[in-house]
Amino acid sequence: MRNKQWLLAVLPFFLFSCVSTKKFKDAEAKNAEITSKYSTLLGEYNDCMKQKTDLNTQKATTDNDNSNLRNQIADLQKQNDFLKQNSTTMLNQLESLSVLSNSQAESVKKSLESLGAKDMYIQNLQSSMAKKDSLNMALVMNLKGAIGNLDDQDINIKVDKGVVYIDISDKLLFKSGSYDITDKASVVLGKVATVLKNQPDIEFMVEGHTDNVAYKGSGDLIDNWDLSVKRATSVVRILQNKYGITPSKMTAAGRGEYVPLTGNGSAQDRAANRRTRIVILPQLDQFFKLLEQPK
Repeated sequence: MRNKQWLLAVLPFFLFSCVSTKKFKDAEAKNAEITSKYSTLLGEYNDCMKQKTDLNTQKATTDNDNSNLRNQIADLQKQNDFLKQNSTTMLNQLESLSVLSNSQAESVKKSLESLGAKDMYIQNLQSSMAKKDSLNMALVMNLKGAIGNLDDQDINIKVDKGVVYIDISDKLLFKSGSYDITDKASVVLGKVATVLKNQPDIEFMVEGHTDNVAYKGSGDLIDNWDLSVKRATSVVRILQNKYGITPSKMTAAGRGEYVPLTGNGSAQDRAANRRTRIVILPQLDQFFKLLEQPK
């Protein structure tokens, strides 16, 4: 009888302990899930802030380029105003003359027409510059969006002096001393190709770059010149044969070790110099068409 009374007294304690342990484990699992989601969201937030910083840097560069061009335009405007003032003075002097020959009158007329054309040229130049900058920034944002959150050490997209550059590290594209495209690189090039194909008027150059360490491999390669050229042609072949980029829109070039991003004093610097660069070539003919007067 006493044993039964003892069992009845202790049994609720064990039942309460089991229930509490289960609740604790459930809470612990839920806390781990929340922590995991928080880490994921924090990573996405940091990626967004990094992209924002990159775009702000690109915008600052573009604003600086625009500022320089505005200064040039202001100088042209001053010269134009000076010429206008001189023309007005000249007309006033001619009005005081009793005789104005036909040839003199025609010369003055042409001078005034030239000034008017120069005014229009300056206005069109300002408008064309703004349009070109907008198109370049839109292209950069499309490329960044297509590629995603790939490490900037592996791929970097920027605008410099009105030209769009895409730098891809060779550790992503090739194995050391090789010019065979890796599977991972092929996927990245496919994303770049998707954006470029949507811009049918774009032409670009693929440049191969190496560090200054002499090539010591064997086979058909002689030196870094050869290696850089072979890597550039490997990229354009992938873009043409696998992703359908029109070959007439592409140029392959090898720059060897002679256009480094930085010195070659450390392993990190040499790694930065080993890269493949896609240069979106400026369409000067299209740019100047923007300046033409409508017929």
